[in-house]
Amino acid sequence: MLGEISETTFKWLDERLSLSAVASAAGKKKVPLHKQSFWYYMGGIAMLLLAVQFLTGILLMVYYIPELSSANSSVLFINSQIDFGWFVRSMHSWGANILIFVLFAHMFSAYFMKAYRKPRELTWISGLGLLMLCFGFGFTGYLLPWDEVAFFATKIGIDIAEQVPLIGVILANLLRGGLEVGQGTLSRFFLLHVIVLPLGLFAIAGIHLLLVQLHGMSEPKSFQAQAPEKKKYEMFFPDFFMKDLMVWLLAFNVLATIVILFPWGVGPEADPFAAAPAGIKPEWYFLGMFQFLKLLPAHISFIEGEKVGLLIFALIGGIFAAAPFIDKGENPKLSMFFDMYGLMILIGLIAFTIWGYLA
Repeated sequence: MLGEISETTFKWLDERLSLSAVASAAGKKKVPLHKQSFWYYMGGIAMLLLAVQFLTGILLMVYYIPELSSANSSVLFINSQIDFGWFVRSMHSWGANILIFVLFAHMFSAYFMKAYRKPRELTWISGLGLLMLCFGFGFTGYLLPWDEVAFFATKIGIDIAEQVPLIGVILANLLRGGLEVGQGTLSRFFLLHVIVLPLGLFAIAGIHLLLVQLHGMSEPKSFQAQAPEKKKYEMFFPDFFMKDLMVWLLAFNVLATIVILFPWGVGPEADPFAAAPAGIKPEWYFLGMFQFLKLLPAHISFIEGEKVGLLIFALIGGIFAAAPFIDKGENPKLSMFFDMYGLMILIGLIAFTIWGYLA
């Protein structure tokens, strides 16, 4: 009886969702086995952490109040009065930081494995778009507790955004909602954080996952050069999928352990009229760029130093994003250039981040 009901239910869903076609496609998908295969798990870990962010974010919205007079106290209430509120809030905060770290690892592993080459150019671009959106989540979410450090770090961040050529002043005014960081800023950041950015994330993530399914797992050049009889694969479902689940379980336990050992606190409520605390710094994923901008003089020729720095970042990022359209695998010297280019960016990010942390 139960078997007949389940069969009827599956048939009903299959007629409307083409589940058989999806199952057939999953059954044919193969994953190449080589020394760098562990990097394939980064995308799955990022998906898990995104799910954690959405779930914990929804739970936090039950008690969070996006008003100047209540924002900090509502977060403090969550941390101290709600059962497991501290755990959910710490899971959200730590999860955001670890997510961006995993996305960096995913991006650079794809870059150095040349996974951006034909036909995966759009997969690469959509992946970079997801990283930019997660930066946006980090920047907008940082202000929401309305504590002292977040307030002044956000103020500095918007002041830097104001230096963007041509659109900087308009962008800064849109973010602030006025001339100063206040209720307008908090309301706009909350709207961006819980509605605008999630909608963009769903759209781009859907495109990214579709492209990954269409083109399958990329194969490194060293793997492609092997004789066909020496190449080894495993089926995505159920072999790789079961391993993926184990990695997700491990990643979730690591996150939960960090949350329990190092719960995320709440700083004192922001006072816009107080002096900025000494040594104020942005979150670690912006710290390298922040440190680089601090080294530039006030003016370089007739241009403000921060504007020059932002133009340098735009040029570096533009070349990095354009890699699949330039490095097509036809010119070994060009391929070596992009290897060194990516390595220099990675070393620079690490070095300036550590420098900024120690400064």
